[in-house]
Amino acid sequence: MTDYQLSSIVGEVNIRASRHPIGSLQEIRRGLKRLERLPAKTIFTSQTTFEKWAFHHGGRPELQFNIGIEEINGNVELRHGIAFSLETSQSLPSIDVLIPKIRLFNEFLQLYPEKYSDMRMWHYKDGVQSSDYLPNIIPPELVIKGVFIFLGKRQSIFQPDYDVILNDFDRLLPLYKYVESGGKLQPISSETVTPFDFRSGHTARPYSTISSQAQRELDINLRHNALQEMLFRQLSEEYGADKVGTENSSGAGTSIDVVVKQNEGFWFYEIKTASSPRACIRQAIGQLLEYAFWPGSKEPTRLIVVGESALDQEGSVYIRTLNERFSLPIEYRQVVVTE
Repeated sequence: MTDYQLSSIVGEVNIRASRHPIGSLQEIRRGLKRLERLPAKTIFTSQTTFEKWAFHHGGRPELQFNIGIEEINGNVELRHGIAFSLETSQSLPSIDVLIPKIRLFNEFLQLYPEKYSDMRMWHYKDGVQSSDYLPNIIPPELVIKGVFIFLGKRQSIFQPDYDVILNDFDRLLPLYKYVESGGKLQPISSETVTPFDFRSGHTARPYSTISSQAQRELDINLRHNALQEMLFRQLSEEYGADKVGTENSSGAGTSIDVVVKQNEGFWFYEIKTASSPRACIRQAIGQLLEYAFWPGSKEPTRLIVVGESALDQEGSVYIRTLNERFSLPIEYRQVVVTE
């Protein structure tokens, strides 16, 4: 793979970006950095495009949009996503400027733990590439000089899918804005939020036919899809398919896993894949409360945590306490996937 070939891919991304929000990256940077002039006309420039990687113009001391070439098991692949490059250089003499940005990156992933669940993270440390792992907070032991940390996807370099690259860049833009604004630009804008509007039905997502048993067991995204499919079927049988919908907008910039429409109101279901009911409840409650009570949301009559394990006695006591002491209409439902 030559420099010219990567440059061609980068050039095509720049051209097609004009039809995407990411195409305004340099205008966004100008506003965030309070620059007098537009830093560049394109996402990537010749100054930030190299033989095996490219990062957005001005991205060296930032959370950077990044495209690069990687060799995985003998195959040459193209990565795209965002990265922290902790390698010092003339334009980045110290990694100290990136440390508060890493903290904000971690905050964002804690706020929206499933937003990039279809992506993966990996890093290079001491020249050694890690295995891929699910998006997660960056631990302190990786925040040292020389480490490269990446969040994104890979694909064949010989037939790049530019729509995938640009759509993923668009999805990552709120994370970039949150980090580079110092947390001032919230990832959810009230002006662009879709209001709650119940829609029945379910769009099936892959979880079994294209994956191995190990993937189905260990991949949170696949397990979530399987649980959502099973829950939709069960609720449709109980209440009628026209009463059940998946991925309905919450009215707060997020999507609700499953909604059931009842005469007295709506029931919101949040699916978690943790092994214990306690972990599922802990992970789901914050999201359910946001779905229910964040400004612009539709207040439901029931909030249901969904997990694979049966609710134990301690969990039952905890749920009952929340019901009685705080008048929160929270429940727990076990769903077991049968293939």
